[in-house]
Amino acid sequence: MATSLSLSCSPTLTRNSLFFTKTLPFYPPSFLSFPKTLVSLSSRRRTFTVRAESQNGVDPARHYDFDLFTIGAGSGGVRASRLSANHGASVAICELPFSTISSDNTGGVGGTCVIRGCVPKKLLVYSSKFSHEFEESNGFGWRYDSEPKHDWSSLIANKNAELQRLTGIYKNILKNSGVKLIEGRGKIVGPHTVDVDGKLYSAKHILVAVGGRPFIPDIPGKEYAIDSDAALDLPSKPEKIAIVGGGYIALEFAGIFNGLKSEVHVFIRQKQVLRGFDEEIRDFVAEHMSLRGIEFHIEETPQAITKSADGSLSLKTNKGTLDGFSHIMFATGRRPNTKNIGLESVGVKMAKDGTIEVDEYSRTSVPSIWAIGDVTNRINLTPVALMEGVALTKTLFQNEPTKPDYRAVPSAVFSQPPIGVVGLTEEQAVQQYGDIDIFTANFRPLKATISGLPDRVFMKLIVSAKTNEVVGLHMCGDDAPEIVQGFAVAIKAGLTKADFDATVGIHPTAAEEFVTMRTPTRKIRKSQPSEGKSGSEVKAAAGV
Repeated sequence: MATSLSLSCSPTLTRNSLFFTKTLPFYPPSFLSFPKTLVSLSSRRRTFTVRAESQNGVDPARHYDFDLFTIGAGSGGVRASRLSANHGASVAICELPFSTISSDNTGGVGGTCVIRGCVPKKLLVYSSKFSHEFEESNGFGWRYDSEPKHDWSSLIANKNAELQRLTGIYKNILKNSGVKLIEGRGKIVGPHTVDVDGKLYSAKHILVAVGGRPFIPDIPGKEYAIDSDAALDLPSKPEKIAIVGGGYIALEFAGIFNGLKSEVHVFIRQKQVLRGFDEEIRDFVAEHMSLRGIEFHIEETPQAITKSADGSLSLKTNKGTLDGFSHIMFATGRRPNTKNIGLESVGVKMAKDGTIEVDEYSRTSVPSIWAIGDVTNRINLTPVALMEGVALTKTLFQNEPTKPDYRAVPSAVFSQPPIGVVGLTEEQAVQQYGDIDIFTANFRPLKATISGLPDRVFMKLIVSAKTNEVVGLHMCGDDAPEIVQGFAVAIKAGLTKADFDATVGIHPTAAEEFVTMRTPTRKIRKSQPSEGKSGSEVKAAAGV
């Protein structure tokens, strides 16, 4: 029951869109009245009193056990709780007992990102990349007396030890901040009351940060399938795995198991992977994952799973049946973890899928109840949940009502090759700006010239023709997430193509291509046909 990222990056990010529900009543910055002075000061912490208007649902004459009670100790919940406590609020947070696989009764301090998302996923990505690096090393003179072997059980044991270390760190962070950690299942039983396994706690404000969980579609044989939680903690490495889904979670796991020498098949309902990403990025990553031996089955919808006497699994789709899988994994989405936590009973408005509806300040339809992170389905990324937690703390306890800023949020897909993006896709830029210039580079990186492998890098800049502002930046290739994190500052700051051109590159690097692309690949003008080569023509010319 913790807020965080599904696994890495979001399916669709737009540069200037705000991802919040607008149907709730809007409360202007004056909707909170904050204390001018502190009521009391102890040797350890301040006792913080929030003077709220009646519309906030806080009775100034009532004593509350806490200023803030957070349900869900994931990234967002911990950040909001810790910072609130650091600014004088009395804070409690509840979380379910630790487990590597989430359920109605298990969770763990740290949430999805730390326990069954970003962190363990990235550790497995690191492990899987060595096989490609062993291949690369041959061209650089390295020889091996025998083929390197991978020990799955050692990887999982070391991964789990790291997760235990990290969740311990999170607990210490809360303790050192003076936040009371309560283990158990939290349920809201009133606008200011939370029940944790039979014990009631009152709070001026309640924060819901319970995140989401993966789900498996209801098809015959679904009991034989695994989700991303289980895939990170399998007792043995898959020999042959079917991964159903075309989003970033599916691609990341496909790269992991392919790198660990499993036979990997990916089934997608659409014609292409990564819906919502830039079209050229989608084409490039699919092509290069195929070159590494991953088999894509496009426009196939799963219909049933059957298990044979020998224990192998078969997947039936609308196009036929494929046999012999040791594992079948579904990466077809996540759902908010909002069932049975009392939201309906106190009048918190939710969408049909269980998403909590919030206003620009992360407040629900009940004035004293707030929500952040994946449970609100704005941008489901761990750093976004952290940002929302910081904004909430400013709003409630720093006399600084703050809206989360969703402009130019960078994201990554830790596929192999990996992807980094920030800003608009080409399609979004055309819709928003009309006239745009596209700059692309598609090249063989220096390392591949000696490794002999068919690795390439694709980079793309999208520029507003009228303002010269760089409104989108995309990369697929080694180190793309690390490179794009740095350039995200430039996109957020609204720098122009002229600013990029005036920047001296670092040589030899792949990143320098972003500041050395001078000639547009094509110019798109809303009032006339595009000038220059299309994306497919560019790829063909580059020999991809």
